[in-house]
Amino acid sequence: MDKILEAVVMSSYPNNVKQGLVRRVIEASKQPMDSEQCWSMLELCTKLYLVGDTKYKREIGKEVLEVYGHYHPEEFEEFFNVRFLLSLLQEGYGPLGKRSHYVLDYIQLGLQFVLESPSANSIFSLLRIEVLRKVCERPSPKQCAKISKLLMQHPQCIPTGKHQVLFCQQLIRCIGQFQCVSEGEDDIMEFLEQVNKVSGLLQRIWRTQTSAILPSLKELFTIISSTEEQEVPSNALASVVQFVPLELMDGVIRNLTNDDSITDVQMMMAIGRMIDWVSWPLGKNIDKWIIALLKGLAAVKKFSILIEVTLSKIEKVFSKLLYPIVREGALSVLQYMLLSFQHSHEAFHLLLPHIPRLVASLKKEDSNSATSSLEQLAELIHCMFFRFSGYPDLYEPVLEAIKALPIPNEDRIKHLLGQNAWTSQKNELACFYPRLASKSETGKIGLINLGNTCYMNSVIQSLFMASDFRHSVLNLTEGISQPLMTKLQWLFAFLEHSQRPAISPESFLSASWPPWFTPGAQQDCSEYLKYLLDRLHEEEKIGKRIYQKLKESSLMSQATEHHSLNKTLIEKMFGGKMMTKIRCLKCLNISSREEAFTDLSLAFPPPDRPVRRPGSTSVLPVAEISPQFIEPHKNPSQPTGSPWVRRKPPVPGDPAAQPVPVETLGFREPRESAHPLSNSAVSVDTTKDPHLAFAEQTCAPKDSRSVPDLINYFLSPERLTAENQYHCEQCASLQDAEKVAQLTEGPHYLILTLLRFSFDSHTMKRRKILDNVSIPVVLKLPILVSSEETEDVCRHGEDRADLGSTFVSAVYDLCSVVVHSGISSESGHYYCYSRECTDTVPRAPPRDGAPKPASDKQLDFEIPWYLFNDTRVSFSSFESVSNVTSFFPKDTAYVLFYRQREGRPCSPLHEAVAEASHLHSELSLNKDLMEAISKDNILYLQEQEKRGEEQSCLHSHLAKILHASVHQRFVSKKLPDNNNVFN
Repeated sequence: MDKILEAVVMSSYPNNVKQGLVRRVIEASKQPMDSEQCWSMLELCTKLYLVGDTKYKREIGKEVLEVYGHYHPEEFEEFFNVRFLLSLLQEGYGPLGKRSHYVLDYIQLGLQFVLESPSANSIFSLLRIEVLRKVCERPSPKQCAKISKLLMQHPQCIPTGKHQVLFCQQLIRCIGQFQCVSEGEDDIMEFLEQVNKVSGLLQRIWRTQTSAILPSLKELFTIISSTEEQEVPSNALASVVQFVPLELMDGVIRNLTNDDSITDVQMMMAIGRMIDWVSWPLGKNIDKWIIALLKGLAAVKKFSILIEVTLSKIEKVFSKLLYPIVREGALSVLQYMLLSFQHSHEAFHLLLPHIPRLVASLKKEDSNSATSSLEQLAELIHCMFFRFSGYPDLYEPVLEAIKALPIPNEDRIKHLLGQNAWTSQKNELACFYPRLASKSETGKIGLINLGNTCYMNSVIQSLFMASDFRHSVLNLTEGISQPLMTKLQWLFAFLEHSQRPAISPESFLSASWPPWFTPGAQQDCSEYLKYLLDRLHEEEKIGKRIYQKLKESSLMSQATEHHSLNKTLIEKMFGGKMMTKIRCLKCLNISSREEAFTDLSLAFPPPDRPVRRPGSTSVLPVAEISPQFIEPHKNPSQPTGSPWVRRKPPVPGDPAAQPVPVETLGFREPRESAHPLSNSAVSVDTTKDPHLAFAEQTCAPKDSRSVPDLINYFLSPERLTAENQYHCEQCASLQDAEKVAQLTEGPHYLILTLLRFSFDSHTMKRRKILDNVSIPVVLKLPILVSSEETEDVCRHGEDRADLGSTFVSAVYDLCSVVVHSGISSESGHYYCYSRECTDTVPRAPPRDGAPKPASDKQLDFEIPWYLFNDTRVSFSSFESVSNVTSFFPKDTAYVLFYRQREGRPCSPLHEAVAEASHLHSELSLNKDLMEAISKDNILYLQEQEKRGEEQSCLHSHLAKILHASVHQRFVSKKLPDNNNVFN
């Protein structure tokens, strides 16, 4: 009968004819027959099944084998013996070089007919050994899947005892080498199915023998943490982790992170490869294991590993959000990576170029998954905006992309940031930040944030960019008895000459720290600035008194003492004077007092107070204007602060204030793309009034406030009535009165603080006024001067004014803007825009040979602007300064620095300013300071060399991880939805 069957199968008859003949043979096979005939048929069918060259032959062989297994069990058991199976498993079947790939399928087919036979236990014992040997030979995914299928159907064949643990470990080794060798979608799906079968076997074993889990995971970690030069482990290992019970997670992670035998490089390799597993489309709980290990590393303060891995992997994780099949897990990992990486903006900034494209893609997808992911992504981005504010140039495209998506409130943002940070002790991360290889392309140096010290960094950078002040500080002599000023000198010197990309201001912070400030908490930069200037001022005053006492014995004539000897550097640079006048409305008697200031704190006018614009109201020349005693409306929510002149609330219902002579130049409309003065209309035509020319160039937004508005409000008269009545000495009683402030001496550097924080009695918190305020690049202030000063000014061609006038204009150029980002003074972030302002030189030749007045000189708008944000320094522009609040409503100008143009030789500060200007060309640091800078620069170079040597090996391993896809061919394959999810 075997000859007949072989002849039929090998014949050239059509398959339907063959099938009919085969049916007859099969029916005949069900009848009793002798043992020899059975063996012949079993040998033929085994041959057809194992080496048949067509699927039809293999199916015929299988069908006949099943018939003989059912109807001739004794003969089948005798044929299907241990020796025969051992030969099949060890030597294979078929010609050498063409061994059958169906041996395992054949054994699985035959096992069902010998389960009750006496030889079953022997066969099971053999298979337990042979399957272990097979997996140690690292079979292909297809063969591993066949082994798994065999053992899942016949668990009696699974190795037991110690061999079972070894089997699991070797099976994991096999999975680690799995590769998909085809690009076809069907082949990829088949590969995924094979991997699932193998990992499913591990799950089956772990369910019955939990003792095998931990050794298996240890082997898995050994594979993914290997630093040897070998093929990158397959992402198919992700399929193993999904079956590990989550209740074991804490113990497993704790053991790993506390194992001293695991090096940092090995741990970095392991977590890096685990993060790659987010590409695995069929894994469950993989994101939970990745996040758990990241948290475990943070718990043992392995911050260097977390930083390296996050920066090398976060872009790849982000790219997986494009693919719905892995999106959920990838988003979970991305959220933790970003929300935990709070010591630096680096990780978030790596994603900025990719966010708009991803948002557009998800919007186009228009699925529930995409919509949910968009909302979560927008929330995550706003958290990053909140944590790392101060990058308007980088954030604008991202903000535009997500503008239609929901914005989380501040409490939600703080909650997310608070629960995910690696550590609450920011100083623990100080040594890892900043990761800057070289100086900024601007040549400027940043300041390291020491834990919510951005308020100090912004103030220091603004003072440093005040070049006259900086040069004066740097040229102070060695013997000065001013400890704080000396520390400032050192800080300025390092900012000027250090080779580091950023320096730590820790020493200066500890010396200048206001005693009532809470360590680690956000503070008010204006409050810090006032305290710092007061400290420097008082310290120098004490030093001068000591100097005077030492000079008394030398009988030095007071006539030879310089006028400015009694003025401190702070007074010379930032000091101004203000006259406060109060007029009794009954007897019209006026009392006055003059007081000094170093900054003007500008309150916001009430919302119902109209905004005055030069285009709608005639602006009188300075010489014709003096403040009018007219009262402004009452401000219902007077902001808190500490201005030098405190003004009590006015009485409601009084007339609005008339224009005060504050003039501007160079406003920008928010979102305006043109240059602030693109028409080059800076120089003033002498045929018309220069002040009217300046006024015509004022172009503040129609309904917004401007700095001149706030100054006008500050200088406008205030009526003292009711409980605020003034005690008139001449009347000897309380009387209604009017009070007005007049500037009598303009500081060289004018500091303006916009009082944005006011106390809200409903919430019992200080709220922030988010009104946009237009900032002029040039500002004119009315200065009250004596008749002698006025005459001298006219002789020098300052501003056109009649000799009888008591006011002249002081022209100021904007040089720094400190921006507060946030909605509360107790939170948020500070950064600053700055430029170095010096007295410009007229570009156009003077008319008729007459020298051009200083106030009419063409402004130098080519002076570059810089954006200082802690360690990051970048080029910027006045356009960015003007538009920052338009794009980011929580980012508002808070403290402004203006520099007065030189032009009044009779000014008490003229010689001090001239001296500071002279120092620009004769800057020389003391010997000790120069040596300290030189030593630190050498130390920095040595640190860089050492770091390069220590991390050369580390970087090579990271590069290997980053290019894992190059070594895994299946990485570039497409899923059925044509998405390249594996990469």
